[in-house]
Amino acid sequence: MSEQYKETTTKDLSKLFKLERTIHEISTVPVIGIGIAAVFLSVIWLATHTLTAGVDNQAYIVAAGVIGGYMALNIGANDVANNVGPAFGAKSLTMLGALAIAAVFETAGALIAGGDVVKTISKGIIDPALIPNTEIFLMLMMSALLAAALWINFATVVGAPVSTTHSIVGGVLGAGIAAAGFSVVNWYVMSKIAASWVISPVLGGIIAAMFLAFIKKQVLYQEDTITAAKKWVPILVALMSGVFAAYLSVKGLKRIWKPEPWMVTLIGAGFFAATYAIINPLIAKRADGMENTKKTIRNMFHLPLICAAALLSFAHGANDVANAVGPLAAIVNSASTGAMAGGKVGIPPWVMFVGAAGITMGLMLFGPKLIRTVGNKITRMNPMRAYCVALSAAITVIVASALGLPVSSTHIAVGAVFGIGFFREFHGARGAHMGGYKNKDTAPSSQRPPSKWDLLPTAEKAKRKKLVRRQYLWTIVAAWLITVPLSALFAGVIFFALKGAFS
Repeated sequence: MSEQYKETTTKDLSKLFKLERTIHEISTVPVIGIGIAAVFLSVIWLATHTLTAGVDNQAYIVAAGVIGGYMALNIGANDVANNVGPAFGAKSLTMLGALAIAAVFETAGALIAGGDVVKTISKGIIDPALIPNTEIFLMLMMSALLAAALWINFATVVGAPVSTTHSIVGGVLGAGIAAAGFSVVNWYVMSKIAASWVISPVLGGIIAAMFLAFIKKQVLYQEDTITAAKKWVPILVALMSGVFAAYLSVKGLKRIWKPEPWMVTLIGAGFFAATYAIINPLIAKRADGMENTKKTIRNMFHLPLICAAALLSFAHGANDVANAVGPLAAIVNSASTGAMAGGKVGIPPWVMFVGAAGITMGLMLFGPKLIRTVGNKITRMNPMRAYCVALSAAITVIVASALGLPVSSTHIAVGAVFGIGFFREFHGARGAHMGGYKNKDTAPSSQRPPSKWDLLPTAEKAKRKKLVRRQYLWTIVAAWLITVPLSALFAGVIFFALKGAFS
């Protein structure tokens, strides 16, 4: 029986390794992924053409369906990495596991909590009443959708995680100006979105760094890390549970349920208390006989990280699927009824399917590149650091929602990764300056023996101090800064091209 079990296990592992290798080959050989994506878009074209037979403006709807599918592919390729990347970098999830969790929970979030209606104009940045006619409105929305998709595609190629929401906002902005001039834009809303470029990553980075500093001081740098872990790990895990329960009620379920602030607080407190009551005795029991090492403590956070990745993916699917299906739903509604909807419109089932299936397909085909970037190329992750990133992302969104601040979940998550890296640089430089010995930061220099750090060449010290890879820092920051203006420029050019072709 034992030999049979080993043989079965070996075969199962072999299948998993083959699947991992296949995914790696697809992600590293773009032609394969592009070919599969082309087939997917062809299926959308055929299905849309069949479903809309006899409908007015069918050509617009079919074209919009394909463009919406293309947008969804790019959302899956770029934006989803922020939810599972840290857990992958911390080795809590393999690439296959990260893709599976993201695919399942992104799809579930889109289909269960994606809502029956979406706003037709993202963030209300333009006034549809100022658009001359329905045909111009259709061209505007198609231009915005295609421009945003093209920009996200380019950002994915260069390895920069960008905000898909900001991309579609830029597209609507540029196409709106091209269609009706600068007066069509709500500049107050645009100023709030511009402010989020700074608010999102800075707030995420600060909160993540504060949590990491707390954990290092209260747990990892204690002489008896096991006793410290028995005290603080249950609180930290319970805190994650409570925060994510509140996060899910604020972000993930807002399209089907909008709780009052007191209800969100009560939900968070309830989950915190329940999780602490369950986890505290389990951690105490597990801690008995454990080695007094940092690695042992970090390993306690693998399971919470996996849960965090799943919940972040669910909330992302529930919210960001609208970036693909919102403009598409607006086009379908306007093309079918001849009205320029300025409020909300219903989402036909096939439109929601395009969004959900496209995000999942884009993730599986092209997602690994950005998952690796967020997970381990910006700065090295471990379970403790990834925990801080996930918790920071959820807390920042909750705080921003309470204050009415428009923030980007992408900017928050990546900003938190940068915050972790820069804190490590600061902390490492300080520790090296003080001799590099645990709990001896305040020891006079004359009483410290030479450390390994002291013996390193100056060039090697400078290299090791930079724990955040600067090439990714500048690439991502530059991409963030130009997302809205470049998407707007693309949309304006596409709009004039469409107008010239159909006039």
